[in-house]
Amino acid sequence: MGRTTTLFAAAAAFLAAPAAAFAEATPLEVRVISHGAKFVGSSMGGVQVTLREAATGRLLATGRTVGGTGDTERIMGPQPRGARLSTEGAAVFATEIDIDRPTRLEATATGPLAQRQSAETVSATRWVLPGVGLAGGDGWLLEMPGMAVDVLAPAAATKMAGPQATTRIEANVTMMCGCPLAPEGVPWDSDDYRVLAHVIRDGEPAGTVRLDYAGEASRFAGEIETAAPGLYEVLVSAHAVADGNAGVDSVTFSIPAPSDG
Repeated sequence: MGRTTTLFAAAAAFLAAPAAAFAEATPLEVRVISHGAKFVGSSMGGVQVTLREAATGRLLATGRTVGGTGDTERIMGPQPRGARLSTEGAAVFATEIDIDRPTRLEATATGPLAQRQSAETVSATRWVLPGVGLAGGDGWLLEMPGMAVDVLAPAAATKMAGPQATTRIEANVTMMCGCPLAPEGVPWDSDDYRVLAHVIRDGEPAGTVRLDYAGEASRFAGEIETAAPGLYEVLVSAHAVADGNAGVDSVTFSIPAPSDG
């Protein structure tokens, strides 16, 4: 009787043991690739990746992608379907989680972190198996839409000295990976993109002006009419002509009314 009781107690303890005791170390690699371009990595501050158990929201891991943008020819050139795009040193968030059963994971990626005004968020779910994980090939590959737009001039919240006929708008525009645009650039030809300044004065639309390539990689500039006093907000947008992939940044400045007398 004593032996039976002991065996029963041992079996009960086994069944009651925490699931974590049987979890397997499961490797995961998450990469984020810019729509129409390369991997988003350290040069753009990386992308913040968060991994959760989809069913419960339990946090499993978080961190940034670290590394380079990858090999241009391999990523942008013709490749067989399913061919690996990443090479050694390409940006990745690598981690290891403990799971004890097939688990549906949710990955959320936000970035690029060095251009937060242009940051986008993407998420996806997929099944991951204990001990198998996702560390082969490109791992878990997420695509980040958008373009990184950074208004350089005028400086934010500038109060102009007085009314002026025009104000120069300058912006830096790249792919989300930081890849530059330039005339006859390969593969990111600036002629394949449109950069526009959408002008709003005192809350009302006041026209749209195209910004042209300004002689330096990724730099675009143009003049907007600012003869009328008021508070100006300029939304600078960039988009790919082929598919509309876009990004936006904004700046505000004020033009004072002429002083009386």
